[in-house]
Amino acid sequence: MLMRTDPFRELDRMAQQLVGPGTWSKPSVMPMDAYREGDEYVVAFDVPGVTTDAIDIDVERNMLTVKAERRPTAKADNVKMELSERPLGVFSRQLVLADTLDTERITAAYEAGVLTLRIPIAERAKPRKIAIGGQAEHQQISG
Repeated sequence: MLMRTDPFRELDRMAQQLVGPGTWSKPSVMPMDAYREGDEYVVAFDVPGVTTDAIDIDVERNMLTVKAERRPTAKADNVKMELSERPLGVFSRQLVLADTLDTERITAAYEAGVLTLRIPIAERAKPRKIAIGGQAEHQQISG
């Protein structure tokens, strides 16, 4: 087998071996992107090789927690591992959500190893115009 080595990848692999796989009490960090798209925030987490039943999404007040566990694949007795670089264990990310987001209407989708959460902006936080009443309306209110 011919393998090309990358010294930086090798350093990452050694660091992961020293730290060890993430556990439920001390998970590894999960990479993510976050951006605004129209009237919602989108957060995308990289969780390749994880089944949907191994992903846990919780919101408590304004704290969003996403945990995922990548489990080892079952191997037959006659299989000898030559190289293992894909990290296993528990990965997690916590985000503090602004009060202007509607945590009751968060949606989640999982495709091609990417978990995408869409968090709508709350109606009360959207900009709106305030109409100015006429003089007659002002007198009725104050009178």
